[in-house]
Amino acid sequence: MTPGKLAERSRTPGVSQTDVVIEGIRQMIIDGQLRSGDRLPVEKDLAAVLGVSRNPLREGVRALSMMGVLETRQGDGTYVTKLDPSMLLAPIGFVVDLQDGSGTHHLHAVRRVLEMEAAALAAQQIAPAELEAAVEEPNHETVIENDIAFHRIIADAADNPVLAALINALGGRTMRDRLRRSITEPGADETAHAEHLSILAALTAHDPDRARIRMAAHLFTVEDYLLETRRGTDDETRAVDESPALEQP
Repeated sequence: MTPGKLAERSRTPGVSQTDVVIEGIRQMIIDGQLRSGDRLPVEKDLAAVLGVSRNPLREGVRALSMMGVLETRQGDGTYVTKLDPSMLLAPIGFVVDLQDGSGTHHLHAVRRVLEMEAAALAAQQIAPAELEAAVEEPNHETVIENDIAFHRIIADAADNPVLAALINALGGRTMRDRLRRSITEPGADETAHAEHLSILAALTAHDPDRARIRMAAHLFTVEDYLLETRRGTDDETRAVDESPALEQP
């Protein structure tokens, strides 16, 4: 996007100057005018290029810094970050955490799809040291920490930073459901550990098909738990609604 087009966009009704800054810098990165590690031009020059005043320029830079695209170094200027996927996709986790409980099963379904493919990719190239790190002892006190570590090792072993970042972004919300199942469902920890061992065996054999299937089976157990829990809640609500005690005299 040329300076002329940016200036024209900044005068377009309904488009805020802050949005012009965000879009302008994004386009400069896409076009290669700014690369990872580059320092942004000084405020006056950048504002002139984008056709905006300094206040919206600062607001746009602040917004891009929160997104992990830019970083401001005190006394040294503002730079384009490494544009690491784990940093750029981290805000997805914040959005996920804001979802109410009614959509949790959708999040778990997305997580399952992503982790199935991560397991298949990991099975093709996981290193002995990573396999050794994935081995865990059944311990109720650290079950969630172990579970998170197990899945993170597999996501990282897939050697796809975007895939790993997306899986980690979903981790916070789905972790709470896993913890709830661990507390309320007898034998859940032992079942999860056995499923981990089954996945680990497929990874050790470097069998992507088995790794994918076993990861799916493992994650379906949590989804089934959520479905049964929701059905139980619905049945309780229906029973209360239909209770004779609620009938009008």
